[in-house]
Amino acid sequence: MTTATPEAPSSKASDEHTPIQVTLKILRFNPEVDQEPHWESYDVPAQPTDRVLNLLFYVKDYIDGTFSFRRSCAHGVCGSDAMQINGINRLACKVLLKDLLEKNGKKTEITIAPIKGLTTLKDLYVDMDPFFEAYRAIKPYLITYGNEPTRERIQSQADRNRFDDTTKCILCACCTSSCPVYWNDGSYFGPAAIVNAHRFIFDSRDEGAEERLDILNDGEGVWRCRTTFNCTDACPRGIQVTKAIQEVKRALLFKRV
Repeated sequence: MTTATPEAPSSKASDEHTPIQVTLKILRFNPEVDQEPHWESYDVPAQPTDRVLNLLFYVKDYIDGTFSFRRSCAHGVCGSDAMQINGINRLACKVLLKDLLEKNGKKTEITIAPIKGLTTLKDLYVDMDPFFEAYRAIKPYLITYGNEPTRERIQSQADRNRFDDTTKCILCACCTSSCPVYWNDGSYFGPAAIVNAHRFIFDSRDEGAEERLDILNDGEGVWRCRTTFNCTDACPRGIQVTKAIQEVKRALLFKRV
């Protein structure tokens, strides 16, 4: 039985949008045939309102079905499609093409590569196991002792605000894979793990702060941070990552949460 090749969508102009051609320069790697990653370029028709994720789908659906990348919700919530876009860690579903277009009508070339610091398995797929091992190591769940309460655990708005920023993490690894310390030493916990520890260390309902602080006081913990702010700049959720790491450091220094 012959399977028909899907027909590429038309790039015919509409009244509201002018179609354009952009070049995606993608770092490809197939461990079954390649010894090293290599660049391949693809010309893709697009609209300025397209997201980079749309262009990646075009390559996979109409040019090369072997192209591999992670994606899920496509709305900046799941964190699956983290990658380097023009050398910067971004979520492909949140980057609009119009923000990447060259000025004065010049042809646009967009480079796409996997995030750094994690082993590339194929194309834009990276091995996330070390990342999630660090995340699990900091005990990212509420720890309490004694009897179960007979009612919900009450928390004031001020107490909630103390850690509200770090609840926004979607575990995309943009921050961790932008960290030069993590690139050179994968045993460092990394910004994302510390952010998620912060979320519970400063939660007034939690009783496991000392346990987490002891874990992060390790040689591969918060003291490896060099305060370069790469992590803060890379976070697609706008979390003040470097600030959170410094607050954990102060909690260790002054034994005060």
